[in-house]
Amino acid sequence: MPLVDIKLIEGVFSEEEIKKLIKDVTDVVVSFMGEDLRSYTLVVVQEVKSGSWGVGGQAIGLEEVRAIQAGTSKKP
Repeated sequence: MPLVDIKLIEGVFSEEEIKKLIKDVTDVVVSFMGEDLRSYTLVVVQEVKSGSWGVGGQAIGLEEVRAIQAGTSKKP
């Protein structure tokens, strides 16, 4: 059975956006594996506490993600 595990920084996406993500990811998996596996496809979304996520050796949080989304972050 397909299992997709998605980790996100807490607060980046709304509940509605997470629901859409789950639906859309399921649709992609089914497009590859066949419609019969839809009811067996598991998508788990885990939110990680802001600041408990590291990229390139640096902890980042919600503020940094918002800057990336806005295109205003300073890239290393």
